[in-house]
Amino acid sequence: MPLTVHSQPVRTSRLRRMAVGAVLGCLLVTMGSGCVFRRMTIESDPPGALAKVDGKEVGYTPCSFSFLYYGTREIQLLKDGYQTLTVMQKVQTPWYQWPGIEFLADNFSPQKITDRQTFRYTMQRQQVPPSNELIQRGRSFRSQAEFGQ
Repeated sequence: MPLTVHSQPVRTSRLRRMAVGAVLGCLLVTMGSGCVFRRMTIESDPPGALAKVDGKEVGYTPCSFSFLYYGTREIQLLKDGYQTLTVMQKVQTPWYQWPGIEFLADNFSPQKITDRQTFRYTMQRQQVPPSNELIQRGRSFRSQAEFGQ
């Protein structure tokens, strides 16, 4: 009979430890679900321009892609019949991504946070000089080449 008296507290303490472990496990799973997704969208007028960010092609406008870091990015848009547009674009850091707060937002937010940054650009048409002007410039270059100037 004394064996039964001693086994009851052992059994309840084991159950208590298992319950505490299960609760802590659930808390860790829920607390770890917070996450910040960063999404950048580039739009152009006219649409359909090839977009490059920091020298890497990301698609044809309008296009969206994920990014990791904030700061200044080189955005380049290319389209036939339009002047190439190159912009040094500052990507603003939201308050919840400031150092210190960022750790909490990335790891302990109760829900997914999506930071969407959209940039719109207007491209200028390529300026084509009149054909008679091109012919005159060609003749000028030819005469300079002939006389070594």
